Amino acid sequence: MKAADSLSSRRDGHDHSHYHHGYRHVHGPGHHDHDHDLRGASRRSLKTVLALIASFMVVEVVGGVLSGSLSLLADAGHMLTDAASIVLALVALHFSDLPASWERTYGYRRLEVLAALINALSLCVIIGGVLWEAHRRLRTVPEVEGGLMLGIGLAGLLVNVLAMLVLRRSAKGNLNVEGALQHIVADLFGSVAVVISGALVWAFGWTIVDPILSVVISLLIGISAWRLLAKVFNVLLQGVPEHVDLHKLCAALEDLPGVTFVHDVHVWSLASDYDVLTAHILVDPALQIEDLTRMRAQVQELAKRDYNLRHITVQLEFTTDGCQDEEHHFDHHHRLRRDEVPA
Repeated sequence: MKAADSLSSRRDGHDHSHYHHGYRHVHGPGHHDHDHDLRGASRRSLKTVLALIASFMVVEVVGGVLSGSLSLLADAGHMLTDAASIVLALVALHFSDLPASWERTYGYRRLEVLAALINALSLCVIIGGVLWEAHRRLRTVPEVEGGLMLGIGLAGLLVNVLAMLVLRRSAKGNLNVEGALQHIVADLFGSVAVVISGALVWAFGWTIVDPILSVVISLLIGISAWRLLAKVFNVLLQGVPEHVDLHKLCAALEDLPGVTFVHDVHVWSLASDYDVLTAHILVDPALQIEDLTRMRAQVQELAKRDYNLRHITVQLEFTTDGCQDEEHHFDHHHRLRRDEVPA
């Protein structure tokens, strides 16, 4: 059989173990088990941190009221959003495990990204509330019980350090868990501010330090929120993941034997740990079906090994005639490599 005779029925480059409606799909072995293990670990981490945060939040509310400290109350408010963000992350993880359907062929994986977006926006709301209250207290500084504030601040710092250590490993491959971690990190900064403020109030009676440090910690929280928002927007806008240099990827594909030209290339993230590649690959018309099969395997190996791309679809074609009317959004030959872009 000639390659041209079978190309139309087997132009998808996936490597799943089954066929559906003329498309052959491929995933590397062990991906589903690996994903299940990672997501199970993420759930356990989130539940552990939720128990820590919710318990100590009550302590901070009571301590903030008794001591009159804005820093403690601000930190308690932030812990409330920490707890909410973790619940949101757990809900997103639950729904993202639901299977794909005819209506949602990718399933619910993107819910994790939406949860991260909500977490980032809630950080912005916290910042606004703390800054408003700090402004009010700078005009009329209330009495603050420094000793009680210092003791609760030290305990809160310990709780946040433990929570950060629990979540840190799970956040590496999951934007949803990273959103919850950013809340914890910001809250850790808040606990540091409470400790410093409590020590200064207790030792020197400098009650004005309390609202001032609340402003400083709000700015630090803002940096965390901005970084998380930037990552979320890149996913929602289907931007190229940071670890992928599209120019180098296309050049590597065109170096494969039998490949003439690569075009209509798109790389984006479906979710934080699930990157997608689609591309049209113009091949030598003399290739036979066994050559195309070998080429598909080479494309799969290169994309997964060098760029950690998980879902790969390539259209092998002998001519670009059928693509003339398509809108190809990007031509990699007119793009500089990332290390060539001017600063």
